Parts: sequence; C-alpha cells; structure tokens
Amino acid sequence: MSEVIEITVYRLEELSDAARDKARAWYREGGFDDDWYDAVYEDFQRVTEILGLNLKTRTVRLMGGGTQQEPCIWFRGFWSQGDGACFETFYAYRKGAPRRIREYAPQGTELHRIADALQVIQRRNFYQLRADVRHHGHYYHEYCMAISVQRDSPSWQDLTADAEEVVIEALRDLARWLYRQLEREYDYLSSDEVVDEAIIANGYTFTEAGRRFG
Repeated sequence: MSEVIEITVYRLEELSDAARDKARAWYREGGFDDDWYDAVYEDFQRVTEILGLNLKTRTVRLMGGGTQQEPCIWFRGFWSQGDGACFETFYAYRKGAPRRIREYAPQGTELHRIADALQVIQRRNFYQLRADVRHHGHYYHEYCMAISVQRDSPSWQDLTADAEEVVIEALRDLARWLYRQLEREYDYLSSDEVVDEAIIANGYTFTEAGRRFG
C-alpha cells in the first residue's frame, strides 16, 4: 500500500551554514552550465585573430543529429599536475598586431608581450615566418602542442637562429594565458556569492541537511 511521506524543504537562505556549504558543493559538482567557458573561448578567438592565428576547427555532433564546427581548443583543470590548455592553429604574420592587441586588451600586459615578441622575430625574418600547431598525446597543456615553424621565403632563406624557439615559446605562453583566463572564470563562477545567486535564481530547494530536493 502506498503512503504519503511529508518532508520539509528549505531555500538556500534558510539553511544552516553547514547545510548551505553542502548545497553549494552539490551545485559545483553538477550545476554548472556546460558552456560556462564560452565567453573565455570567444575572447580567446578574438585574441588569436588579432595575433595572426587561424584556429583549426573540428566537427562536433549535436544532440539533435546535426553537426557544427568548433575551434580546436581544449583544457583540463584545475587541480591536478598536467592540467592546462592547448589549441591547434596555423600562424602567420598579422600586420599591426601589437597596436591592435593593445586596443582590444589595454590591461593585457602578457598579450602585449607575446605580440611584441612575435613582431620582433617576424621583422628579423622579413615577416615570412609561419607555424603549424597540432595537439598530440592524451593531456591538454602547452607542451601537448607540436609546433613546427617554417620560413616562407621565395629565395629559400633559412630561419634566423632564434626564430623557432621564439615562436614556439610565444604560442605556448598564449596557451598558458588561456588557461589562466579559464581558471579565473571558474574561480569566479564557483565563488560562494555567485553560486548562491545561481541557486536562488533557479529556485532549488534542499533538505535540512543541505541535500538537493527539488
């Protein structure tokens, strides 16, 4: 025989401090939107365009059966050794990149440094340097990017001695910068204040102990 069991449920603001912490932990484990990092990706794509990078894309199958192209950007974080971010791209000289990146990100000193480094090494090589970046291995960090650098010289001039190293390090620094943006966004979205706002806005309820009810 069925029976009716009554249970009292609570809003987040009605919970004790300990129960509230448990409710927040539930949200952090599974309540994040799948696309929480979209804004970071969009910003990164704009940055790469300014710097002369043409991100490669991959085909992703959608829930409804269709497909769409997404940039080849990956990350893993944020607490384990080997965590990081990486991407696949083609790189070539982009005129005015140092000026344009300062206009786009006035406070982005690391981006300014990367743009300046690429500008200097391109100038030494008559703006003929190109790079191909692809992911390899099972992890996602800057050292999982296989980077080949070439000089597209009509007279077959070789790269200057430091060209390969400078381009590789600049692109890896860009991957490190991306990871820091992702980490900063995650820390913000998982802060108590933002988590509380999300739980309250969605009207979630909990048991007295802080377990999700509805």
